[in-house]
Amino acid sequence: MFPATEMGHSGPCDQRPSMEVAKDWNGVDQITLREPRGASAQVSLHGGQVMSWRNDRGEELLFTSSKAIFKPPKAIRGGTSICFPQFGNCGSLERHGFARSKIWAIDDNPPPTHPTNSDGKSTINLILKPSEEDLRCWPHCFEFRLKVALATGGNLVMMSRIRNVDVKPFSFTFAYHSYFSVSDIRTYSVFCLSEVRIEGLETVDYLDNLCQRERFTEQGDAITFENEMDRIYLSTPNVIAVLDHEKKRTFVIRKEGLPDAVVWNPWEKKSKSMVDFGDNEYKQMLCVDGAAIEKPITLKPGEEWTGRLELSVAPLSYCF
Repeated sequence: MFPATEMGHSGPCDQRPSMEVAKDWNGVDQITLREPRGASAQVSLHGGQVMSWRNDRGEELLFTSSKAIFKPPKAIRGGTSICFPQFGNCGSLERHGFARSKIWAIDDNPPPTHPTNSDGKSTINLILKPSEEDLRCWPHCFEFRLKVALATGGNLVMMSRIRNVDVKPFSFTFAYHSYFSVSDIRTYSVFCLSEVRIEGLETVDYLDNLCQRERFTEQGDAITFENEMDRIYLSTPNVIAVLDHEKKRTFVIRKEGLPDAVVWNPWEKKSKSMVDFGDNEYKQMLCVDGAAIEKPITLKPGEEWTGRLELSVAPLSYCF
């Protein structure tokens, strides 16, 4: 159903280092990952967040709001952020949990993992442990290790490993909250097809957050956009595609350990109510999250959970 990935043309190899660390304007470390053919990614220790992902032509593939606030502890509106230990408002914590607003650390001695062919050599390992403040609002000891890799060909790979280092079990929900940069989400082509559409979620049940989480079944051949959308799709396939006809590309989302998928666009009215989001920016973005929400993950002492997300881009013409 979905194409082999292709990030762009094969140009000269980039001779710059595969990883560089620099300070942003708040003094927070930001890591730049590079792939030899020119693709790149930027990861901030602010939230362990992927701030940028570019193909070998330098085109930005992720959306970040022009009004995003980059000063901790405010979460950054855009890129790919980590929602942990709570997704949304379904719990006692701040919306989407505290991980995305914390300052992470570089993990200089990560435990070994089973490498895959898509992990690549340009990699950064981060770690988050709870502060005293975190333990007051969520009294569970954990180690959260995040590996971000820029694979050969420019694919963006994120792997989260969450370990219970407490003496009692705990449960959590999780999402990679990913903002994709798209052409105008409202427009339709001359063939009456939406310029931006999601495939892979046909006939899947979802919870509609705009209808008090009432459960529905997706009826369309593809998901298109005419109004605000905020849905949690349940027990989803491991591969989902976002087709962008105007930009002639397809985002392919591959996930492991993440049974659910969130689809979100705030549309016009809600956009105007968000201080860190431009009034008309909803037209150029779409969130599709790999997630574990409906059935919270429960870890006994010493147990570890892993959730992996791989994002790639393919020419749209390969999809038909």
